Parts: sequence; structure tokens; C-alpha cells
Amino acid sequence: MFVVCATLYVKPDQLDDFMPLLMTNAKAALADEPGCHRFDVCQNPQTPAEIFLYELYTDAAAFQAHLETPHFLAFDGAIGDMLTDKSVKTYVLI
Repeated sequence: MFVVCATLYVKPDQLDDFMPLLMTNAKAALADEPGCHRFDVCQNPQTPAEIFLYELYTDAAAFQAHLETPHFLAFDGAIGDMLTDKSVKTYVLI
């Protein structure tokens, strides 16, 4: 299994607009992508604008397919100005 861990730093004044976009993307990934097995959205309670994503895919190809879906492309296009920073790391599940 292929693991994606992403930390997104949202502009605090954009958080209310950002979260519904993120949740729509996460739900669509789980519902429409057979290669997506988990898509957890976590929020730091001390710093609510820090969002952590834990995603589990069948393999790297399934994650690449996710990046090409209409729902991801819409999400990615909509959030460009909402973030201050992001970090994405990938792992292999042992």
C-alpha cells in the first residue's frame, strides 16, 4: 500500500471556505476511486488552520490517478490562494 501524508497550512480567514472543498474532495476520492482505501482529514485543535491528511492507496499509480480526477483538479484549482504552505510525504505501508 502507498501512503500519502500531507500537512496543509490554510490562511485562517480562508478556513471556512477551504474545509468544505477539502471534505468534498476526500469523500469523492473514497466513493469514486477504487484505489483509494482511506482519506482521513485531521485538524490541529491548537492551530485549526493546520490540516493533516492521511491517505492510503493501492499503489503509487492509484495516487497518480487520484491527482488526475476531476474532483481533485477542481479542489486543487480552488485552493491555490487559500494556503500559506504545504508539505507532502509518501511512504510504503509495512
